[in-house]
Formats: sequence, C-alpha cells, structure tokens
Amino acid sequence: MTLQATTHSFMIGDKEVTLETGKLARQSDGAVVLRCGGTIVMATAVSAKTAKEGVDFMPLTVDYREKFSASGRFPGGFLKREARPSDHEILVCRLIDRALRPLFPSDYHADTQVLVNLLSYDGENLSDSMACLAASAALAVSDIPFQGAISEVRVARINGEFVINPTQSQMADPLMDMEIMVAATADSIVMVEGEMKEVSEADMLAAVKVAHEAIKVQCEAQLELAKKINAPAKREYSHETHDEEFRQRVYDACFEKCYEFAKKGTSKQERSEGFAAIKEEFVASLSEEELAEKEQYISEYYHDVEKKAMRRMILDDHQRLDGRKLDEIRPIWTEIDYLPFTHGSALFTRGETQSLTSITLGSKKEEQSIDGAIYQGSEKFILHYNFPPFSTGEARPMRGVSRREIGHGNLALRALKTMIPQDDKVNPYTIRVVSDILESNGSSSMATVCAGSMALMDAGIKIPKAVSGIAMGLVTENNKFAVLSDILGDEDHLGDMDFKVTGTKDGVTACQMDIKVGGLSYEIMQSALEQSRAGRLHILGEMNKTISEAKPDYKPHAPRIEVIEIPGDMIGAVIGPGGKIIQEIQAATNTVISIEEVDKKGIVQIASNNLDDINAALGRIKMIVAIPEVGEIYKGKVKSIQAYGAFVEILPGKDALLHISEVDHERVADVKDFLKEGDVIEVKIIGIDEKSGKMKLSRKVLLPKPERTA
Repeated sequence: MTLQATTHSFMIGDKEVTLETGKLARQSDGAVVLRCGGTIVMATAVSAKTAKEGVDFMPLTVDYREKFSASGRFPGGFLKREARPSDHEILVCRLIDRALRPLFPSDYHADTQVLVNLLSYDGENLSDSMACLAASAALAVSDIPFQGAISEVRVARINGEFVINPTQSQMADPLMDMEIMVAATADSIVMVEGEMKEVSEADMLAAVKVAHEAIKVQCEAQLELAKKINAPAKREYSHETHDEEFRQRVYDACFEKCYEFAKKGTSKQERSEGFAAIKEEFVASLSEEELAEKEQYISEYYHDVEKKAMRRMILDDHQRLDGRKLDEIRPIWTEIDYLPFTHGSALFTRGETQSLTSITLGSKKEEQSIDGAIYQGSEKFILHYNFPPFSTGEARPMRGVSRREIGHGNLALRALKTMIPQDDKVNPYTIRVVSDILESNGSSSMATVCAGSMALMDAGIKIPKAVSGIAMGLVTENNKFAVLSDILGDEDHLGDMDFKVTGTKDGVTACQMDIKVGGLSYEIMQSALEQSRAGRLHILGEMNKTISEAKPDYKPHAPRIEVIEIPGDMIGAVIGPGGKIIQEIQAATNTVISIEEVDKKGIVQIASNNLDDINAALGRIKMIVAIPEVGEIYKGKVKSIQAYGAFVEILPGKDALLHISEVDHERVADVKDFLKEGDVIEVKIIGIDEKSGKMKLSRKVLLPKPERTA
C-alpha cells in the first residue's frame, strides 16, 4: 500500500514552501510536514476529548526538538541520544507557545500538546522561523478548537533591505542591523521578539509591517490545505458551566467597592490584601447553602470584577493602581559595587522590582560551548536570570531553571550584547552576567537590562553606551485605549499587552511584545513605541546619576588578560608535542593560556590575577616565536656535547650548533674541558644556512681576545 499525501505549495520570497498532510503521524489529531529546500519540519497536535475535573485554564504543552540526525551529527556527551531540550530549543518552544496560546477559546480546558520536530536540515533554511507555521497548520487540519490560522516569520534588515526568513549565511552578514520574529494572524499582530543595533522605533515598526504581509500568505496557505483535505469540523465541547444570575450578583455587590479601592494608589501588598478583603466580605454575606452551591464560581467572577474595575479606572480616569500617571515611571534607586569581591556588580530598584546583578570575567577557556543540531561553536557573553520564589513573597520548591527564566535571560542578553566590544584587544574576556531578582512587581527582565548595563560599566568593560529597558502595557476597549509605561505585575495580568523595549539613547537594541487581544492597530503600536522611548530615556538619566561610563580599569582582583598575535606556523611550537610546552609555561607562570587560529594567525590569550606572571609567560612565548637573526646575542643552555662541538638551546625548542672551533680563542681539544651540559652561556649567531635554516653559533667572539705574547 502506498500512502498518499495531500500537499499545498506557496512562495516565501524566492523560496518554495510545501505543506503536506496525510502521510506521517496519522493517529494524531493533526499532523503537517513542512518542506523548504532540504529542511523538513514535522508538527503534530493532539488534544484530549474531555477536560480534567477542576481545570479552569488552557493546559497547552508546546515542545520543539531538533534531531541531530537532521544534520548528520551525533549528539555530544556520553549518551548518544537527544536528552533534555537545549536553551535554543526552549526559546523556540516559547515563540510557538506565545503565538498559539491566545488563539484557543478561553473556555477550552482539555489537555493539548503540540510537538514540532526538525527532521532534516539543509544547512541554510532555518527551521525556527517555520516551526510556528507547521504547528498552526497541524491545528488547522485537525478538529481541535483553534481560532487560527497564525504564522511566524523572521525579518532581517541586511544592508538596508528587509529579508523574510533569511538563510543561515545571510544571518552571518555583518551588515545585518535588525533581526526580529513576528507572529500574526491575517488580521493582527500577536507577538514580536528580536534584537537590533540601535535602530529607530519607526524602522522597527516598518519591519513588523513587512513581516505581516508575508504572514498573510502563510495563513491563507494553511486554510487552503485544510480545504483540500476537507478538514473535519471543530469539535464541540463544554468545559465550563456558568450561573449568569450569580455573576451579576457578584458584580453588583463588588464592582463599586473594587473601583473605589483601586483608585487609592496602593502598594502591591496593600492592594492584594484590600481586594481580598472585598472578596471575603462578599463571601461572608452568603448563606452556607449558597456558599456550597456557588463556591466554584466566586473566584472567577470576582476576578472579572477586579479586571473591569481596574480597566475602567485607567480608561476613564487615566489613573493607575499605584496612583501614577499613564506615562509615569516608578521611583528608581541604583547602586554599583555592592558586591566587593565580584568583578562588577549593580543593584537596580524600580518601585517594587529589584535586580542584583554580578559580573564574572574569565578567559577563553570559560566560553560557553554550543553543540546543537544546527549551531556549533562557543559564546563569550553569557547572561543568566534567576527568579527565586521569595521575590514575590511565595514559598514554593525550586525545580531547576524554568522556561520563563531562560526566556527573560535571553531577552536581556540580546539587549546588552550589541554593546559588548567584539575586538579582543578591547575586550579579551568571557563575560558572565547573573541577575538575581530580589523583588518583583513587573518588568524584572527590564530591571536585569538596567542592572546589567551598570554592572558591566562597574566591571570596567568598555561598553560605549548605557542600555535601559522598559515594559509597556495597554488597556483597550470600545475604540478607547491607554498605553501604560513601566507596568506593574497586575497591569500585565489584567491588561491587553506586554511590550518590552530596550535600547540606548540612540536606538532600540531588543524588544519582546505579547498581545492578548485581536485587532491591535499600528497606530497603537506606534504610540506605545513613542511613549517607551521617553520612558527609556528617563531611566537612562537615572542610571547615569550613578555611573555613566565604564570605569577606567578593572577591579584589582579581576583576572588580567594579555592578547598577542603570533605567526600561524608557530602555533604548534608554542603548544609543543601533546601540549607539553604550553602546559610547562602555564605551570611555571601560574597562568591560563589559550590559542586559536584566526585568519592564519595565532591569537594567544594569557590570563592571570598577577601582572608579573603574565609578563613571564609573555616573555617565554615571545622567545619561542622569535625569529633568530645573524648578529643577535642569546643566553642559551648547553643541551648536549659532541666531539665536534655543543648544541645550545638559544630559544625554547630552538637548538643550534656551537662548533668546537667557536668555543674559545685557544685551541680546544675536548669541548668538555670548557663546557658541560646544563651550562648557561652567551652565544652569538654568526650565520644561518639559506637552504637548511641551520644556525651557526660562536662563543669566542664574545670573549676578550688574549693578548699576543712576543
């Protein structure tokens, strides 16, 4: 039997993309194979037929995995199989999840799993920019309730031109100054995330518009594929029951109280306690019979009342939960060098959000190795973001790094890395930035950017400009909207948008936007970007009061690194057989030395906390790579004695013959009468054979001539 697939092809720029269904993974609710060149991605979607008891949210699981076999590689490590997802895979999972999740019905609560696998990679067509397209297409051909189609593209600006889904080679172009991922339906933008080299807000918005045009084509392609297979109707479900009369009762009893309390401008703790007290007062008004009957509805209906009260206050009164104006930034307090024995540190506090960030400097040996199916190499700028439970006053177990922590850390890394000097002579270090969130009430990733920028300056890293970040929010209803600067956690939760923007005084370096409502206009996006710029510059001004440029030197206890270039053909001489010579130098000088070949030259890094040790190692390496010249004088060690002369090591690994006739002015019958192995003597190069390169040494020319006797 031959399995027949149904396909639909379309163009993205000059590339043909094919969606295929009906051949693979037929027991899933929906499965689609996407092909672009030799890159193949398979997405499957499965959803339970019923919801579990007591579930009142959308239990969606999204996983993206890259098979090493896709690029003809073995997984690294002892176990030769794919294990836990890499940070890159987790970041792609988040891109897909954040695009899909808002488009499931709010009352659909069945366990749903979307799996996306890279099956083949041709070395050029990147799978991460097509993974969401495949995932949405799998949902489109299934009976799972989903209000799509949706898709995602990467748009890059290379030499002034926008490119949709650039290849891996194009992504390496040094003229690329913007790279963003955009997710959208045919009607509206849902998500934006990316990094830039100080571009304007207008250029960023232009890139989003270009991406949306390409996404519209991809959304139409999914619908065409569903038509071709006569996709099943979306399943009927009933995962929620409601009591509209009781909903209205909760509203009537609590709305005005919530509205008046919201206007008081309280702190996070006061707000939590105040809203809880209003709820408890209502619960206390119910009889035992009513409470037993209606308890399942109370939390949801009261949450809706809180949300409506806050949104009305913002839209009608232009006031916020903590009493600020719509564009007002919370009070900022900063400090540097808080941790005296780190290589750099900063404390950034904005309202009730606080980041303590530290810098650790290391040599090339501390670089992060990357061993993936698509990417291999290393990274010398690392940023880790930690969100412990006490930062929100919670007591919960810590089960390793969460996907959220990886995502927030990646955003902060992208915001800062464009400012890190790439020239090893300016910045020879591997840099690790660690942000520990000590308090959180919104915008903790942006606090990480601000603290990270200040800590890098405190460490003496020569970043040319400070970077700050701000999170913007949105409340929109009935053609009215309000853009909020520096949002609180509650404003993020109850609002319609979370738009994080980072940058210098001259432009945007990174962004991340999640939209919770459909139909967001470009007018609103433009307004949010303009307001974010004003807020970002205000924050930069506050940061500059504490530190405005990199310190002139590193901390006294920071490692010192000297970088030198040596001829490429001398790399082996410095390393020695089996690494013998370089290991001896490191042991003798207490340094860490690394060598790599770049453009047929050897780049040598020597690291130590002691400058004298660095100079000692530097001197020994220079001696190894030195090119002997006729007339030069050296102090050398006698390595062996022969009947015809002695071999003297004038430089590490470089021996030359001191002929018996050049040992002394008087006649030498036996070299051992003048020299013994291990002696350190001065010799002069008196000749170098042009063909063999062998050197001729003389000792006697450096000795005073004996006076002639009459």
